[in-house]
Amino acid sequence: MYRIARNILFWFDAEKAHYFSMQVLRMLCRVRFIKKIIKNCYCPKGNIPYSIFNIQFPNIVGIGAGFDKNALYLEELETLGFGFVEVGTVTPLPQPGNDKPRLFRLPSDKALINRMGFNNDGVEAVAERLKAWRSKVSSQQSAVHSGHQRPGDQLPAANAQLVIGGNIGKNKGTPNEHAWKDYETCFNVLHELVDYFVVNVSSPNTPGLRELQEKDSLRKILVNLQEQNAKKQVCKPILLKIAPDLTDEQIDDVIDLALDIKLDGLVATNTTISRELLTTGNEKLEKIGPGGLSGKPLQKRSTEMVRYIHQKTNGTIPIIASGGIFTGEDAKEKLDAGAVLVQVWTGFIYRGPGIVKDICREMGG
Repeated sequence: MYRIARNILFWFDAEKAHYFSMQVLRMLCRVRFIKKIIKNCYCPKGNIPYSIFNIQFPNIVGIGAGFDKNALYLEELETLGFGFVEVGTVTPLPQPGNDKPRLFRLPSDKALINRMGFNNDGVEAVAERLKAWRSKVSSQQSAVHSGHQRPGDQLPAANAQLVIGGNIGKNKGTPNEHAWKDYETCFNVLHELVDYFVVNVSSPNTPGLRELQEKDSLRKILVNLQEQNAKKQVCKPILLKIAPDLTDEQIDDVIDLALDIKLDGLVATNTTISRELLTTGNEKLEKIGPGGLSGKPLQKRSTEMVRYIHQKTNGTIPIIASGGIFTGEDAKEKLDAGAVLVQVWTGFIYRGPGIVKDICREMGG
């Protein structure tokens, strides 16, 4: 069924099709009995919760940053069985991102190219949506405890609620020397509303952003966030998302810094600027232009980086793996390489709403 729907959607602009699909899902989920049917169809049966970062995840499969930039579809993504959703990338001020079109499909490679440019509604708007979502979840759970829930309500287990990550970045107009202030702003506004943070300095679509992956720049941003974190009543895990295009020397610098400042974890990897081994013709690629490549072509490099970091650190730095995950076998490859959790994005577009259930089933969960 989804293959037919996908073929139709692939006739249209990729970004418009994305928002259209999610809006349709949102409308369906507003009807309680339809939402129950969707949940029964797509949620993994016999979820195996997994604990890391002092957080219990309903399952190990999450949706990566960039899919729900503005925290618009949390309930819908939970209905499809995702164990965690990473919202963002969020910046202090709203920004439109790069000119459209900026999201492109490469069907023959099972890949996407994007140059979105951190388009988002700004941290204050995202914070308000997260407050509303958490208030609704809290009310539903209170209804359960008081015995006043309505028939058919689909409620998360209190000990395995959807986990929310906050992926934070800097505004395009912020000079790199002041970037740490943007990350601090987003961190403080979202601190009580997300379960963990991911610092994004690795998107290829904001000019100069990847320069912040250099050790000294990274240290300033991350140490400042840790200092902010220490002032809070409850500390939140802070992870760093890295690019697949780093050299071994650059990866070693990241590892050294992460160990030195006791960073909570890494996300490996973001999209790549490489176009190696693609079957899509050069003419089409030139027409599309620059952007970050995701999907199947990234699978091998992402796994190599997960394995490299895991071996270099003797498994002391938890890794969330992202890149080319379409099946349970792909997810197992990442876990065998040393990852603790996996994120999908492009795989969701190509495999459809059953991807979480399929991955969990194929892994025996």
